[in-house]
Amino acid sequence: MRTATDWIDHLNLEPLPEEGGMYREVYRSDEVIPASALPSRFEEDRAFGTSIYYLLQHPDFSAFHRIQQEEIWHFYAGSPGTLHIINPDNGALHTPTLGRDVAAGQTLQIVVPRGHLFAATVDTPGGYLLAGCTVAPGFAFADFEAPPRSVLVQRYPQHRALIERLTR
Repeated sequence: MRTATDWIDHLNLEPLPEEGGMYREVYRSDEVIPASALPSRFEEDRAFGTSIYYLLQHPDFSAFHRIQQEEIWHFYAGSPGTLHIINPDNGALHTPTLGRDVAAGQTLQIVVPRGHLFAATVDTPGGYLLAGCTVAPGFAFADFEAPPRSVLVQRYPQHRALIERLTR
């Protein structure tokens, strides 16, 4: 089994400071959807689709954030990880596990609905999760929002402990 450092070096991953973890974009469609053809939440043109490698090492976490598109997480290697997904409409928390042991309830892919807040953690102390993330229409940093901890706690007080643990 490769180590997290092996993957970071082999895949040329870079830190993702605001969110946490390491990443590298590996695909961005060369075709573009004009903003006029997209829902009004997009103010600029977007690539048809994008994908990244994403590596997270315990005890680091991917901090609560949201984007304007669906994001599909794909398990590649390492330890299982949990996505902590909060529905913005009713505050319901969904915590699927990304991993290869499907008999234990893990799943190889998880779709995060557009506009939902989500964070990620590695389930194994000292472990790492190597995943891929696919976004369509393609991701742009203008789509990324990481609301402040205080705003999230006020809006979702029932998840205070989780929000305090998974925000920066």
